[in-house]
Amino acid sequence: MKLHNKVLLTLVAFFSLLTGGFVNAQASKADADPDYSAVYNVAKQNLGKPYVWGATGPSSFDCSGFTSYVYKKGASISIPRTAQAQYNAAKKVSYSNLQKGDLVFFGSNASAISHVGFYVGNGKMIDAQNRGVITENVKAPWWHYVGGAHVTDFDQD
Repeated sequence: MKLHNKVLLTLVAFFSLLTGGFVNAQASKADADPDYSAVYNVAKQNLGKPYVWGATGPSSFDCSGFTSYVYKKGASISIPRTAQAQYNAAKKVSYSNLQKGDLVFFGSNASAISHVGFYVGNGKMIDAQNRGVITENVKAPWWHYVGGAHVTDFDQD
């Protein structure tokens, strides 16, 4: 029976982590929100780096590897690895309510997310795609916008 309880507790912990969404790993700043400018600076510093499918940085990225890297390095926030998993775990926001630092998702529908970008305001995002890490319009004709997601509240400096 003790083994059964341990297995059950392990499974509960695993599925809690799996379905729990984004994890804020900022132990030292537990009562302070992350700083948008720190995350934005990480994103900006990687402009021009090449796109490589499956790459998570720091020398090359795919789209979700880029967003994961930016949040981890800029705010010590771990987010899921793939664009679909990031979308599934996130708190959805409408396009009109996007804030700087939110994630923007693309694909044929909510069950087929194929791309993610880091929203920087004014209808623009930084993303890793076949031309590398670039700044471009969220509503570009080659992307089918599916939705936005709020990762964290940033300090309003």
